Amino acid sequence: MIENIFTLLMLILLQAVLGFDNLLYISLESKNAPQEKQAYVRKIGILLAIVLRIVLLFVLLKVIDLFQNPVIKLPFEGVAEGQFNVHSLIVLAGGIFIIYTAMKEIWHMVAIPEIDTDVQHRGKSSMNKVIAMIVIMNIVFSFDSILSAMALTDVFWVMATAIIIGGLLMIWLSDRVANFLERNRMYEVLGLFILFIVGVMLLTEGGHLAHLKLFDNAIIPMSKTTFYFVIGILVITDIVQGRYQKKLIAEQDAQLEKENKET
Repeated sequence: MIENIFTLLMLILLQAVLGFDNLLYISLESKNAPQEKQAYVRKIGILLAIVLRIVLLFVLLKVIDLFQNPVIKLPFEGVAEGQFNVHSLIVLAGGIFIIYTAMKEIWHMVAIPEIDTDVQHRGKSSMNKVIAMIVIMNIVFSFDSILSAMALTDVFWVMATAIIIGGLLMIWLSDRVANFLERNRMYEVLGLFILFIVGVMLLTEGGHLAHLKLFDNAIIPMSKTTFYFVIGILVITDIVQGRYQKKLIAEQDAQLEKENKET
């Protein structure tokens, strides 16, 4: 029992660390729902995802070999080689979708003529569509955490409890992250670029799982260390840029005020 409790604590910590990118996606995706329904969408989406994660855990315990057996092979020797299994296909599909979502939102931010237009654009998607996207992407993100949990223990109740507690923590944090982004909309761009890097990481992970080779070069997965290092650089750059921009604006205002006094 002591060993199971220690493993449970380790799995909860693992869920929290691996859930960061998922939480960011949920916060950004929920903005597509009507304003008054966004908190509800986040909670329902995560609750449904918790149930489906437990179902997925049960299925993986029973048919793990089916997820690892190759289903598609690329025979183009020297150009494109690989053996795709269900796991790699799901991870690759998730990576492609996240990159598409991030780039679409970034392009929208660049293309809008006014901020008010962006605000009106938000909330146009149906509530059910947003919930479905949160649930689907939650499952994609959950594969790594579930497989990592299975490597630590084979006790179902320990893994299921960690999933439930991790999901409840996400519900508790989701409103706080969403409210922070709402109050500080300048960080939405940072969040979208982090999401883009998450998509790249999933693509490299999926390619590695499929033993994919392009022109005889094997796809190597992005390590978590590299991922968090890049995120750290992005955050520091954004903070420095923000402070420098405020300084420039203050200097411009002071210069304008000085010119007005002189005239």
